[in-house]
Parts: sequence; structure tokens; C-alpha cells
Amino acid sequence: RREVLKILNQFTQSSTIRKLSEENGIDYRLFQKAFISFRQFCVDSTSLPVDLHIIFSDILQEYGNITDLFPYFLKHSREIFPHLECLEELKKISDLREPINWYPEARAIVRKIIFHCGPTNSGKTHHALQRFLDSKSGVYCGPLKLLAVEVHEKANNYGTKCDLLTGEERRFANADGSPSNHIASTVEMVSLKDLCDVAVIDEIQMLRDPQRGWAWTRALLGLPAKEIHLCGEEAALDIIREILLPIGEEVEVKRYERLTKLTIEDEALGSLDKIQPGDCIVCFNKNDLYSVIMQLERKGHKVAVIYGGLPPGTKLAQAKKFNNPDDSCKLLVATDAIGMGINLSIRRIIFYSLTKPSVNEKGEKEIDLLTPSAALQIAGRAGRYNTQFEEGFVTTFRRDDLVTLKEILAQPINPIDAVGLHPTADQIELFAYYLPQSSLSNLMDIFISLCQMDSSNYFMCDIGSFKFLADMIQHINLPLRARYVFCCAPINLKMPFVITMFTKLARQYSLNEPITIDWLCRNINWPPKKPNNLINLLYLESVFDVLDLYLWLSYRFTDLFPDSEHVREMQKELDQVIHFGVLSIPKLIKSTSKHI
Repeated sequence: RREVLKILNQFTQSSTIRKLSEENGIDYRLFQKAFISFRQFCVDSTSLPVDLHIIFSDILQEYGNITDLFPYFLKHSREIFPHLECLEELKKISDLREPINWYPEARAIVRKIIFHCGPTNSGKTHHALQRFLDSKSGVYCGPLKLLAVEVHEKANNYGTKCDLLTGEERRFANADGSPSNHIASTVEMVSLKDLCDVAVIDEIQMLRDPQRGWAWTRALLGLPAKEIHLCGEEAALDIIREILLPIGEEVEVKRYERLTKLTIEDEALGSLDKIQPGDCIVCFNKNDLYSVIMQLERKGHKVAVIYGGLPPGTKLAQAKKFNNPDDSCKLLVATDAIGMGINLSIRRIIFYSLTKPSVNEKGEKEIDLLTPSAALQIAGRAGRYNTQFEEGFVTTFRRDDLVTLKEILAQPINPIDAVGLHPTADQIELFAYYLPQSSLSNLMDIFISLCQMDSSNYFMCDIGSFKFLADMIQHINLPLRARYVFCCAPINLKMPFVITMFTKLARQYSLNEPITIDWLCRNINWPPKKPNNLINLLYLESVFDVLDLYLWLSYRFTDLFPDSEHVREMQKELDQVIHFGVLSIPKLIKSTSKHI
């Protein structure tokens, strides 16, 4: 065994072996895994196959060469990595080098591309939406359900009949349920089949988003509209021109200046005693959020609260409370959830800190300094046009942060150098045809390892959440297409109860049994009770997410999720209960502290 190990060490260090491996689809990462397995097989076997035993003997007696082991290594590698047997076919399926050619409907017409670029509160989206409202047919693509709903309502109030399409629902403007010529949609849901006159893609800089960027890439390349209006940061301009160049689509640019003045103050707040009506304190973690709320409460202030986990109705109710000049609530404490999607009448943005927790590619928690793009997006919420505060101000809570904030806001936003892509269900199904024994998570891994793309313009979006959900339901018997759809569900992985219910819903679906309102109520302990501490409030927020998940699945599996209308009514009721909890957050914080 000692002699065999010596030979195997020479084998793994040989450049010839590495080259042969790469030629057979075994890259550096796979080589390491395959070699460890092959070495274990050779060393731990009580008796090697006769022909392999002879090869080792010949090498020991210097009658053979270590390259003679390669056919046995390759055979072993193909047993543990079956995709190596059909490498050429899989490479063709995962060829992503020309995504521009994936959308025949869009390529069949000549599209006019207009880019409305400018900072927050510059009116760029307003001008694009006006073309949408006045057109014979159109589609709006937004990053949030709240924005899609806002455009849907604005259009219908304007007299332009407009449907709504989000991941959870479809609303028709026509009483008979027939489709309108206009639709307001979340970007992931937009159809690429129907020709229209005008399309608006909002927040186009989201092309670079590591999780969702693929949806903006898909909309940009695939929308079959005569006019495409892009709204967002100028940082996206160069990359958009670059990826549209092969099809000869030129980009007309319309630049906008901010409509109201935004001033960076020369002094940090320093103390909550200096707070003023119309101020919004932005926190980047819940502990800071709760701490600020409690301190302001002790000083006798009424506070509105907005953060990402709240239902849309509660967010809008808190915004209305803060915006109402006749309400005694003059202060807002929020997370970066205010960055887009909610109209707020803010006089001054106060950054409580400039660092934001994040998770890197290895799943490790990191603390990152706010980027210029994020800082400008949030700071720009102050002094919005047509609100009671025509001039906006921005500062920090801590003195040490103010210099840093000024440096961040002075930096130019780096041009986007690549846009996101993501494997489609069709591509993964083709992979599964060749690799029927592989799990969905493994299929995704193999796809990523084999895919070819123009890395100068494109990147593969993070599939960590997808793989996590795939592993959670791997033991459940589901058809591949249904399994893929389940794993695309927009779930907050930080909420264990939501993940548990996700698994239960998948299991119930696998039994081909309808997920009824009765089943759902039993599993979420319905009806909800008013929260008496923060833990109860967090639980209610996770229940709301479960109801959202049900609606998301009901849109895709109508037969087995039949009670969507009942669930919408439940959401309305739960929204009110959560709003009551948010109004009582100071009491909930005190109650939680007593139990810790």
C-alpha cells in the first residue's frame, strides 16, 4: 500500500495527467474529488481488479508509466460523475454564450431603446410611464409588487385599463375577466410572447443583482415591444449598449437632474434629542431598529416603522401615518426597505450606521460598507418632489461616520461590467434526461461547472437559495418540473417556520392531495392572536410569508392550491393584526426583555 500511495502521488502531480483529465471534462475541482475517491478505492480495496493490479506492478518494476493508470482513473471518475459520459451533449445544452438569440419574438422586430437615467427623485420613471399610459398597448416591469400595484392603480385612475401580474396574483381591469392591452408586472413574471407598443423596465441597474439580475437581463433581451423604456442609474448604460450591439439596437439616452435640492449636512445628529419632524433614521439591523424606537418612545415621540419583513398593507399604513401632516407621528425609523417602492414625505435621512450585514459566496456573514449606489438610493428619499419637504437633507447619527458618508456620496457609481443569467427549467430538464439519477441540486452544480458564457458581459446568478430548497425537498417524490418550480419560490431562508411549511406543502403536493384552507389553517395555528412580544410578531410575519408562498404556488399549480381567494382574505386579516403589533412595538420590546 505504501508503494501504491507513492505511485498515486506521482499520478496526481503529473501535468500530463492533468491535461488528459481536462480534455475529458475533469476540471481542477472535479479532479480533486475524483482523485480522492480513486485513491481510497486503490488503497482500501482488499484485492484490486487483476488488470489494475498488473498495471501497478508494472509501474513498480519500471515496465510501465503512471499514464497507464489514466484509463482506470477515467472509468472510476465516470462512475462517480456520470455526466462525464455525455459531456459533449451537456456542454451544448449549457452553452450560454449567445443569450441574445434565445428570444425569437423580440428578434423578429426592430425595437427602439430609450434609457431614462438619473438619480432618485429626478422624474425619469414619470416620463417613461407617461409613454406607457398613452400607448395603445404596454407592459411595465418593476422590482417590487408594491411598485407594480402602484402603476396598476395609477393607470386605471388615468383611464388606461391595466391588469396586474405578480408572483402571487393576477387582477383584470375588465369586468368580464378578459385581458387588457396594458399590464403592470413584477419583472420575473413578465411574458415575452406578446407584442406590445411600449415596455418600461424600472430600476434597470438591477441587472447586476447577484440573485435577481437574470430577470432584468431576460426582460431587456426578450421583451417584444416596439419601444423599450429603461429607467435607472447611468452605471448600466455601457453594458446595455455592449450586449445590444450584436443585434444592432442603439440606445437613445435621456438624462435627468434631481428635481429638488439635496444637502449633506456638516454636522452629525449626535443625539436623538436633536431629532426633528420629518426625520427618518435608517438602520441596517433589527437590534439598532428596536434600540432607536425605544429611545424615541422614552422621549415621548410617536414613531412610524418600516422594515422588509412587514406585509405590504402594514408598510403602506405606516407610510400614510408618517406622511399625514395632521398626524402626531412625525418620525420614521426604517431599514433600507424604504429605498424603493414607497412614497414618503421625508425631510432628512439620518444614517444610524454605514455598515450592512451580508453573506458572501461561502455562506459566511460579513459586514460591508454601504455602496455609493445604495447610499444615494436611500439618501435620495429625502426632499421628494410634490411633498411637504421640497428640500432634502442627509446626515449620520455618529460624528465619525459623517466624513465617510460624504466620501461615499462623492464617489462615482462604478459602471456595471456584467449582467446576470440563470439556468431555465427546460435546460435542467434536458440535463436530467442524460443524468436521471442526479438530484436537482447536483444537476444545478453540474450545469454551472459546464456552462460556457461570455464572462466579459455576463455572470451566473447565485443559486445558493435554489440549491438549499432543492436539498430540503430532495427526499420528497416530485416530478422534476414541479421540483424546479418549488425551488424557485421567493422564500426568506432566515425564517425556519416558512422553510418547514415549504417542505410540508411540497409533501402534500407529492401526495396529489389538494392543499385546502382547512389544511392550511391547521398547520399555521389559525386564527392569529395579537402579539404580546417580538417573538410573536416575528412568527406572524413568517405566517404572512407562508400565505404568500401558498398564493405563489396557487398561481402555478391551480388544481392543488384551490383556495387562493380565501387565503387573500386571511392575509388582509393578518395584515391588520401585524399592523397592531407594529403600532405596539415599544411594548413588545419591553415584554420581550422581561422574558429574556
